[in-house]
Amino acid sequence: MGGLLSYCLRNNLKLGKTMRLIGILCASLVTAAPAAAQERETLGYGRIFSNDFFGDNEDRWRSGSYAFSIVRGPDWQNRAPSAPGALLEYRLRTEIIAPSELNGAGSNDRAYVGTLSAGVHTHFTRGGADVSLGVDVVAVGPQTGVADMQDWFHDVVSAPNISNSVIANQVDNAFYPTALAEISYPVSLSETTTLRPFVEAQYGVENFVRVGADILIGGNLKNDLWLRDSPTGQLYTGVESERAGTGFVLGADYAVVDDSAYFPASFGTVAEDERFRARAGVHWRLGDSLSYFYGVTYLSEEYVGQPEGQLVGSLKLNFNF
Repeated sequence: MGGLLSYCLRNNLKLGKTMRLIGILCASLVTAAPAAAQERETLGYGRIFSNDFFGDNEDRWRSGSYAFSIVRGPDWQNRAPSAPGALLEYRLRTEIIAPSELNGAGSNDRAYVGTLSAGVHTHFTRGGADVSLGVDVVAVGPQTGVADMQDWFHDVVSAPNISNSVIANQVDNAFYPTALAEISYPVSLSETTTLRPFVEAQYGVENFVRVGADILIGGNLKNDLWLRDSPTGQLYTGVESERAGTGFVLGADYAVVDDSAYFPASFGTVAEDERFRARAGVHWRLGDSLSYFYGVTYLSEEYVGQPEGQLVGSLKLNFNF
């Protein structure tokens, strides 16, 4: 499948036009209220923290990210409604992408990137499939203050500081309207196991098409609204069932990347045009009052000359008292 996808994208498939159409569709579906919309209520909160330190004990490349979402919609019926726009996810996210070292040797292998983004996404079902469409505005560069925040935190914990050359050569200030679409098709393999093949496309700060699958194992993972972490692909909950228990998630995906603002031509680093991710995680829940998630993800090399992939750990902890 990866070879076919690569061939299509490199041989006269007008990716830009295709992705612009996706963006228009996302914007129209997110902003248009359904004709028979019910009054929305807050259904849940999604949050996930990912960091290279929790995976391979490093501080490099896809160094760290945090996402927070508020999910609002009609009364939850164990699956997203069928009407686009009835259920909305309001999403905030920040990420640090860093060179292999913050100072000294290895600090010039890729440009430092600090991002802040805000957006809205709608989740709905269509013909047995779960569909997610959304738009975000992604800010990058010194304007985000992410580099300053990381440098301050490293002062507090006595970690390496960011060198002046890394700060001076970070990605320039810019805003990128970004459209994202995902279609997954849950297939029940047993009472406790679900297979979720998916296809995902994004146009904006990075342009890519991705295919993959996840396997969810555990009866307590059956009736949730699943959100996908951007850098790792880990599934985490936006609306969580009250069933206690332990569940496991396995997944992998392959992407073809057409363009990325994280690799400016002026810096000289060339992005790889293919990426692979593999992940595993455990969800533990004590009813509706306490839940915990830990996952680890392997990320393949993102730029030409990157010596190896990396392991990134992801955490989520919910208290509802």
